[in-house]
This record gives sequence, structure tokens and C-alpha cells, in this order.
Amino acid sequence: MTHTATRTTIDYKTYFEKAIDYKVYKENFQAEIASGDNSDYAQYLPQNWQRQSRLDRKLKLSETLTSTLENLNDNYKWLVITEHWCGDASQINPVIFKAAELSKGKIDLRFIYRDENEALIDAHLTDGRSRSIPILIQLDENYEVVETYGPRPAEAQKLVMSILKEGGSYSIPVHTWYAKDKQKSIQEDLMKLLSE
Repeated sequence: MTHTATRTTIDYKTYFEKAIDYKVYKENFQAEIASGDNSDYAQYLPQNWQRQSRLDRKLKLSETLTSTLENLNDNYKWLVITEHWCGDASQINPVIFKAAELSKGKIDLRFIYRDENEALIDAHLTDGRSRSIPILIQLDENYEVVETYGPRPAEAQKLVMSILKEGGSYSIPVHTWYAKDKQKSIQEDLMKLLSE
């Protein structure tokens, strides 16, 4: 699901410079699990780590996306608003990382935590009201927002919204959807992001 950011006075350069790379993000993730945190979200950490690690090991991007990434003419800055406890992030962040990795340095990728950066997430609310993540912000060389993507592919978002409307829990159905989709929709969405 791609959406345009609301116009704000956000200093994206500062956020980008304080954001972390994927290696540090994973180190922080492991440290958070090891800390034995008892917060409401702590229960999701081990399973999200397993999902993310499996994708880090096994994910192969489509030939079309790989070719696009290897032949990029422009440079991009991708800033991803995320959290370790987010199930969607565990399915999407490895795809974003692999895409950046295959870009041969054309995509400079950083991760930043939602809960420590409220002004940033509030400038990128889903449907104007929800702090859903992950949100990928594509910036140009002047740190201006070109486009944003997230919190999940359109079909998965439709599934989540219909379950929420009925007052249900979407965690199992949405992860079942990701398992069937095999990250194809995310890859197609990244292709669109790079072509806009």
C-alpha cells in the first residue's frame, strides 16, 4: 500500500542520520530478546526473530526486481520506521534489506524506531489515524519525501481491515497470508516504488 506523506516540517536528514543499519537493528533485536523484557509486546519477539531470520537466510528476490535493482540509475535513501515486536516488520524488513543489498550501493537503507520518534510516525499515519508499521520513506538526495510505502501490501491491508471491522485478531490470518504470498506482493510493491 503506497501513500503520500502529509506535508510537514519534519527534518528527515536528522532522522536519517540518527537511524541505524540492518546489522545494528538485528543486534538490538537479539539484545531485546535476551533482556527478558516483560512488556506487552515481549511475547512477539521470539517468533518475529524466527520469521525474520528465516527470510534473511532463504529469501531470493524475483529476477525482475533483481534486474531493476542491479540497473538503478538513481540513488535512493530508504528510511524504515519499525519495531522488533511488529509482525509485519518481520515479514517485510528482510525483503527491503535484500533489495537495498542488491542495489550495489544505490539504496542507502536505515531503520528507525517508531516509539522513540512519535513526530516522525505521526507524519506518516495510515489512513490518517493509525501508527501502523513498517513504513518505508523514500527520500531524494535533499532528504525530501518522494514516496512512502507501508504498513503492508494492499491485499494484506484489506484482510487486516476486514478482520478489525469484525472485532477479531488478525495476527494468525495475516501471517498465513504472508506464508502463501511468499513475499511476492512486497517485491512487486518495491518495484512500483522504484519506478515512480
